[in-house]
Amino acid sequence: MKAVAATEVKNRLGAILDAAQREPIVIRRQDRDIAVVLSMADYDRLRSANARAFLDLRNEVATEAAKAGLTEERLAELLSDDDT
Repeated sequence: MKAVAATEVKNRLGAILDAAQREPIVIRRQDRDIAVVLSMADYDRLRSANARAFLDLRNEVATEAAKAGLTEERLAELLSDDDT
């Protein structure tokens, strides 16, 4: 991944945006990585992967809960504010 200084980004924004279509660009300020510029395609892929991972985890948790006998009714009881 290519890294560029923040001042270079200010001076060459168009070229940086073009380069980000090929690979993510790390922006550095005072020897620290502060941001990443990436293409919309890469961003969409990243968001999709995160959503997919969340849904997979949700399904795993639901499966394990069902195996342990946790029903919607029991969950409602556990989450209820009533002490009865």
